[in-house]
Amino acid sequence: MLLLAGPALGAWALLAQPDVAVGAAAPERTVSSAVETSAGPSGFAELFVSAYLEAGEGTEASLAAFLPDAESVVLSADPGSQVVEQVAAVRVRAVSDGYWAVTVAARIRPVKAAAATEPAAQGQGHVGAASVLRYFRVPVRSWPAGALTAVSLPAEVGAPAVGKAPALIYGQGVDPSQADAGVRTLGGFFASYLAGEGELDRYMTPGSTLTSIVPAPYASAKLGRIAEYGTKAPGAAFPEGAEIADGTRRRLLVDVMAADHAGVERPLTYAVALKARDGRWEVEAVEAAPLLAVSAGSGATKEGSK
Repeated sequence: MLLLAGPALGAWALLAQPDVAVGAAAPERTVSSAVETSAGPSGFAELFVSAYLEAGEGTEASLAAFLPDAESVVLSADPGSQVVEQVAAVRVRAVSDGYWAVTVAARIRPVKAAAATEPAAQGQGHVGAASVLRYFRVPVRSWPAGALTAVSLPAEVGAPAVGKAPALIYGQGVDPSQADAGVRTLGGFFASYLAGEGELDRYMTPGSTLTSIVPAPYASAKLGRIAEYGTKAPGAAFPEGAEIADGTRRRLLVDVMAADHAGVERPLTYAVALKARDGRWEVEAVEAAPLLAVSAGSGATKEGSK
């Protein structure tokens, strides 16, 4: 199971929050205050759960930074009897104004390995302690000047339900065609961006502030399947040699297979906006998120359809 390591917890938005600033039009998007304020209680709850799980008899005072009445807490476990390897807030629910219930996932590894039975008796040692993924809900209250406190000790709960994969508005994914000049731009762009091959600027629109990842995390990067907004045949509307009007834009969902310096391949997916200039395609933006077929807010409106 993949768990985002905390306290930071890493679908496509149509130039909603591009990594590179460009002047392209973007659909209107709103961010609720609940989303903006959730980082505070989320991080606080993550730290509290981590401290709580590693505390033990005689170290209850370590919880005072999170729980005002920590002096009343009595723990019987040995301090450090388990190690929190990863922690992340996976759900934040507003109970009332300034009061949240934060569900935190924690990957925990017992320090003491379980004793083996027959093999151990034969000199094979102990069975290694395996980490487990558990979930805790923390009630967090805010106070004036931004102060946060836990209202009580964490409550262990079951894993949150996993949501369904949302539908995207891109067409069918296909293998890249070298007859599509946009594919050639994308191939060069990702080889430069991920593997440090050549100058990134030659593939970007003028004024871009996007830079290659340094040091390059991969030795090579090659394109996988490509899907395009508004068509099931990426690039078909722009055949080889056809004149492309300046300012023409394309939104694509691009799979990339990147190989690290040990030869281990890692599949990656990017949302990319291309823009035509002087008869060639340039990368206008690496977009922040996939373009959904249905708006997450209304459940009925197509994003970018205005």
